[in-house]
Amino acid sequence: MPTYTRETEIVADPAVPLIRIIREFDAPPEKVYRAHVDPDLVVQWLGPGRNEMIVDHFDSRTGGSYRYRHVHEGNEYKFYGSFHELRPGELIVQTFTYEGEPDGVALEKLVFEDLGNGRTRLVATSLVDSFEGRDAWMINGMQDGVREGYDRLDALLAG
Repeated sequence: MPTYTRETEIVADPAVPLIRIIREFDAPPEKVYRAHVDPDLVVQWLGPGRNEMIVDHFDSRTGGSYRYRHVHEGNEYKFYGSFHELRPGELIVQTFTYEGEPDGVALEKLVFEDLGNGRTRLVATSLVDSFEGRDAWMINGMQDGVREGYDRLDALLAG
């Protein structure tokens, strides 16, 4: 099977305060999905590698919730949300909140598209409440953290 090198594409929608992230993986949808809902796997790839990720709880089911912390040089960055719909290998709909900005809730939809030959295209959209909020996410390191995390996910899926 050929190996494809895919870059993570991050696009800010000009019409609505939405961020779209597109990434292809050399793994089937079920495996990519599992890496998003199994906390033992999530801690191995989510976010920048310089951070330690600590899961406070991770109830990955429709109606469940999560809370985790990223720790870097003594600073904690806390995140939480709710799982609104989970369809194994197909879809995750969830909310996402950075605890430092509790009014900035994003609605996120992750679609796992089967490309055949054991490959998946992940399309993740995050709808935030304002263009200012969206742009702050884009400026404050989201792009680097997402790209680095997906590079780490690539390595995890290959292992």
